[in-house]
Amino acid sequence: MNNFLKKLTPAAIAAVSLLLPLSFSGCSQQQQPNYNELTDEQKRSAEYALAGLETRNGLETTLFAAEDMLVNPTNMDVDAEGRVWVTEGYNYRSNLNPENPTKEDGDRIVILEDTDGDNKADTSQVFYQGNDINAALGIMVLDNRVFISRSPHIFVFTDTDGDDKADQKEILFSGIEGVQDDHGVHAAMFGPDGKLYFNMGNQGKVIRDAEGNIIEDIFGNEVKTDGNPFRQGLVFRSNLDGTEFEVLGHNFRNNYEVTVDSYGTVWQSDNDDDGNRSVRINYVMEYGNYGYTDERTGAGWRARRTNMPDDIPSRHWYQNSPGVVPNLLQTGAGSPTGIVLYEGDLLPELFHNAMIHADAGPNIIRSYPTQKDGAGFTATIENILEGEQDQWFRPSDVTVASDGSIFVSDWYDPGVGGHRMGDQQRGRIFRIAPEDTPYKVPEFDLSSPEGAVEALKNPNLSLRARAWLKLHDWGMDAEEALIELWESDNPRYRARALWLLSKLESNGTEYVDEALQDDNEDIRIAGFRAARQLKVDIIPYGKQLSDDPSPQVRREVAIALHRNNSPQAAELWAQLAVQHDGNDRWYLEALGIGAATQWDSHFDAWLNEVDGNWNTPGGRDIVWRSRVNTSIPILGEMIKDPETALDEKLRYFRAFDFHTSSQKQDELISILQTDLPNQDQIDLLALNHLSPSALESPIVQEKLEDAMASVRGTQEYLDLVEKFELETQHDELLRLMTTYPDSSLGIRAASLSLQNNGTEVINAVLQGDDPGRKETVIEVLGYAQSSRSLETLREFMMNEDNDPEMRQSAVLAFGSGWGGEQQLFEMVNNDEIPEPLKLAVGQALADSWRGDVQTLGNDLIGETAVENELPPIADLASKVGDSQTGREVFATSCQICHQVNGEGINFGPALTEIGSKLPKEGLYDAIINPNAGINFGYEGYIITMKDGSQTAGIIQSETETELTLLMNGGYTSIINKSEIASREEMEQSLMPENLHAQMTRQELVDLVEYLTTLE
Repeated sequence: MNNFLKKLTPAAIAAVSLLLPLSFSGCSQQQQPNYNELTDEQKRSAEYALAGLETRNGLETTLFAAEDMLVNPTNMDVDAEGRVWVTEGYNYRSNLNPENPTKEDGDRIVILEDTDGDNKADTSQVFYQGNDINAALGIMVLDNRVFISRSPHIFVFTDTDGDDKADQKEILFSGIEGVQDDHGVHAAMFGPDGKLYFNMGNQGKVIRDAEGNIIEDIFGNEVKTDGNPFRQGLVFRSNLDGTEFEVLGHNFRNNYEVTVDSYGTVWQSDNDDDGNRSVRINYVMEYGNYGYTDERTGAGWRARRTNMPDDIPSRHWYQNSPGVVPNLLQTGAGSPTGIVLYEGDLLPELFHNAMIHADAGPNIIRSYPTQKDGAGFTATIENILEGEQDQWFRPSDVTVASDGSIFVSDWYDPGVGGHRMGDQQRGRIFRIAPEDTPYKVPEFDLSSPEGAVEALKNPNLSLRARAWLKLHDWGMDAEEALIELWESDNPRYRARALWLLSKLESNGTEYVDEALQDDNEDIRIAGFRAARQLKVDIIPYGKQLSDDPSPQVRREVAIALHRNNSPQAAELWAQLAVQHDGNDRWYLEALGIGAATQWDSHFDAWLNEVDGNWNTPGGRDIVWRSRVNTSIPILGEMIKDPETALDEKLRYFRAFDFHTSSQKQDELISILQTDLPNQDQIDLLALNHLSPSALESPIVQEKLEDAMASVRGTQEYLDLVEKFELETQHDELLRLMTTYPDSSLGIRAASLSLQNNGTEVINAVLQGDDPGRKETVIEVLGYAQSSRSLETLREFMMNEDNDPEMRQSAVLAFGSGWGGEQQLFEMVNNDEIPEPLKLAVGQALADSWRGDVQTLGNDLIGETAVENELPPIADLASKVGDSQTGREVFATSCQICHQVNGEGINFGPALTEIGSKLPKEGLYDAIINPNAGINFGYEGYIITMKDGSQTAGIIQSETETELTLLMNGGYTSIINKSEIASREEMEQSLMPENLHAQMTRQELVDLVEYLTTLE
């Protein structure tokens, strides 16, 4: 930017930019210099924006727009005229980045246009600006209406006079949580059925209408994520006015954007808990559960459970649990953003009808060509555009223009959002097309049905939506033109015509009937989906397709039975169920969706249909997936069958978790009375699925005693102690505490002992004559950091009759976690610390990650913290360190909270691939300014108990009755929610804010050099 522009306000810059030529040329990537030969300043300039990018052979990337025409693009759309609409995020998370300047007038929606045909934008028009759209995460242009997604609202802006300015603003939906949070509400899109599709991540929590009333879906469920019935992230469908609201899927983590193909099939991506290499792509099977947390309890994916998968992605998404729709594809580590279904033909054939996806984490645009696989799909990964060299390339969205080219918005930043931003001056829009293909926007005459039908063929969604709305308004007058498209050879064109023909008031069902008899299974699917939207009895159509040779079609019939209370629904479901062969999890989950809330009648109808011959691979699958009491004795029978393999028995035991009838207890006790191979393992599994009341049974008492003897000294032993609330195991728990004081085994043993009234046993050691055991118990109580362990330690350290050195050890243990540290901090300020303990208290507080606490600790021990003055991050990033030395620094300074390839403490995000996610600038910023951005899911919480004590950590898992807190050191503490008075999210990161001050500047440089190698 020249000196004149530097003196202007952001608003003035926007106005002046309309008059000035862009500061970049339209050169291709082939004309760009070698990226490694550029200076740091050149690497960040728009002039060389293409130099650090690599495009797939046969395609060419060009720069369409850049700063100063726009900055920080969060989402975009290309309208029917070929103009690019962009939402900006200059004010993104300004509350967490107070050092960043803000636009007082708020963020903008800008319209970028190439008016002279030179393949780059030359005008930038502000459509709307306001603080109500700061860092909006979604935009959809629908003729003269613009839908903007920005928690807590989805707005509809209307340009009533055609001047490209918003004249009206209405609220379509409200109350969505996650304001300025990447896990809130995301972009909407116009579906082939004329419906609105959109989603929200797991911070959205609830959705309300414009008046603030909680939305109810078409089945009468309130749309909120309290587990009744929905959990976590959700994907939605509704009419354009918000009526006929549906929740199409739930239990995602951060499903960032949704896309729909011409047949009405829904796709999206979902982000994992950071660092777990489990980002996924999903086919959204309607009304499905997608397994981010336990369907029944809401427990997080790390929670111990039967048949827990070995690999993290399967464990992360509960893939071994009945009732979870399978993942289509795992893409590893990432920060997925925008997605689109490419239904054009300009790009190479490989990308036709495939998803194209932006992932800001690994700096990449990918495509996922899919193939049908039974009732589901398989997919592969094909890269299109990579920022392998320029790691500031952060694609935030991708969309299709009317000429078939694709546009990519680039947030351009050393980080990937997640509440942090490192650059506010830049932002780019790229165009990708075959080489030497100029951007030419085709013209359409939408004044006639024939012209609108031509536009309906276009791959650009805005143009298609405009054509759809006109054709729908014309009604019967458009029938003839639509019939011509319906009779074409292109099945996707035919599907687009079918959706409109099916909605004709007089004869829409005639076209549905015709579609259901079509040779193309996709047309049959589209026809059946269209029929479901006509509010007619779906059962006759379902019967017509119940024996369809395509499992994809039968899948749709099963889904359509969801909450259908027709007397004929059970019989139809049974006909579909008998066709399950036991080898298609997609089909099985469709059956489960269809039977939801009506398992009794459907399961009985199936048993009648198979005449009791349920014992087939498909039949055992259905029993496993069912939620009906009738299946409980069958589950028991399969477990008691000596021919059933052990891994299958594990699977069936997991199914017991989804049954609540008292009949389950009786069946599990009967399993204890069998005599099978591996009976010891079977007994242990059965015991773990019983409730404490089962101890009334003599056989349970006997088996429990035997099982505990066989697993003594293991987590399985502790599971049984916890399950049956045993108060008879304090001696063994004490042995575990003193044998494994610094492991989860010993710490959990300490917590359970105190929880089960074992304080007397522990105090006996603390008042005993064995200093070694005493020291060890003090150590493990400090690690536990529960209210009971802290109370025990506090009593010991404040008792003047105890050994002075042991009291000091108790102080250090007491202050080793947030809860004890906070109590010590308050005790110092209240002058409650005895003189002999002040030095130990100072040492405990001086090790704090909180600056104010650390300062107080240093004052007590008479030390002054040394400020480690650092040069600007840009200067640090230019330095080259020694990665081997940096690895040693990581081991001493970082490994106590982070893992790399499974080594280290599992507290903060795993850093195994952090070098592929953040460049040096981002790494330095994360270390030096940890409070500027906190990874979602790693926020710290202060938990205040009803007895007044406090503890703190990361909420790892939460059910209706328990909260699992991950604490510094990687230890977990399970807290009964009935004992919690309040919880408060911390404003600061749990990462020490002065970590860099604890190492030399060279050590910091070496550390970052090592982190860059983690890819």
